[in-house]
Amino acid sequence: VKEALFAAAIQSAETVPLSDSFQANDIIIAPNYDGPHPDGGEVCLANGDLDKEDALFEPGKLPMDFVMAAIECFKNQKVIHKRYTARLLIHSKRYFETIPSLVDIKVPQSTEESKEDLHVTVCGDTHGQFYDVMNIFKLNGFPSPTNPYLFNGDFVDRGSFSVEVILTFLMFKMACPESIYLTRGNHETKNMNRIYGFEGEVKAKYDDKIFDLFLEVFGQLPLASVIEDKVFITHGGIPVVPTTLDEIRKIKRGGEPPEKGLMSDLLWSDPQPFPGKSPSKRGVGFAFGPDITEAFLEKNNLELLVRSHEVKDEGYLVEHGNKTITIFSAPNYCDSMGNKGAFIHFGKDCKPNFTQFEAVPHPDVRPMAYAAGMGGLFS
Repeated sequence: VKEALFAAAIQSAETVPLSDSFQANDIIIAPNYDGPHPDGGEVCLANGDLDKEDALFEPGKLPMDFVMAAIECFKNQKVIHKRYTARLLIHSKRYFETIPSLVDIKVPQSTEESKEDLHVTVCGDTHGQFYDVMNIFKLNGFPSPTNPYLFNGDFVDRGSFSVEVILTFLMFKMACPESIYLTRGNHETKNMNRIYGFEGEVKAKYDDKIFDLFLEVFGQLPLASVIEDKVFITHGGIPVVPTTLDEIRKIKRGGEPPEKGLMSDLLWSDPQPFPGKSPSKRGVGFAFGPDITEAFLEKNNLELLVRSHEVKDEGYLVEHGNKTITIFSAPNYCDSMGNKGAFIHFGKDCKPNFTQFEAVPHPDVRPMAYAAGMGGLFS
């Protein structure tokens, strides 16, 4: 009986998410920390103040001044304090738990004060290229309720400023949930993070507990979005079996993706130019033809598929009879591909309007610098 109780206790401890037991209040902020504080002032010390500090990371409450100060901190190759990062990750995970696997997005309404045509901006892979993300915001404005973004997965890995990219996105999400939407990519997964640098980067800039909290957030990210009931957006591709939006909306999340099934197809699949389906060259998911795209869109009364997942020379590619768009937003990918980046504006009519951009300089930290077994800092 004692052995059974002991085994049950161990199993229970192993299944309790770290976010449920992590004590951010116990993390001390040293006097020499020179980064931003969420209340705009000095570090909180009293327990009552700590509870108030924690409440600032709830959805819609994170001060935008803190977000912008953190971004400036990142630009100077510094990170925000571990306590603030832990609070951000825990509250982000709890927020994403409450929303479905498919998110409905509406284009903002123009107001009397603002007569211009508003839009949603859709970006593809950013892969830790923080300074190129900053260039997107320079070209297109920061996220806000009247300038919302959808970043379509693969925020991290390969680029060596992945921590800064994902923290920036999550801070905007917690500051103003309707200003930014995030869908999971195949690189928001434990195995990919171990190989392509994000795990090593997090452990270099923070520690293994923060990495585990990142994984919990990734496990709860939505898998797809629909803009104005017309444009279906997911990271990889569409299922090769007939599937409804309701089935996608109800996909269970909360951990690592299975090797096959709806989630795997959404994260990993790629389009192919000829009809039918083929085994993926990646070893996971499928390659799907224009007939499968057409059938999926028709079945769900949609007009367009937008996905990412593949580098494109011009930053985007339109195929499948103008029914499939690949969007990629990491220019000069890995400092070596020479490609442009791009993003898409979708207004109320949901017609795509493309903007291309070139890479900008970044500090002298090479891609994959933190990758395990790649000659990086971690082996």
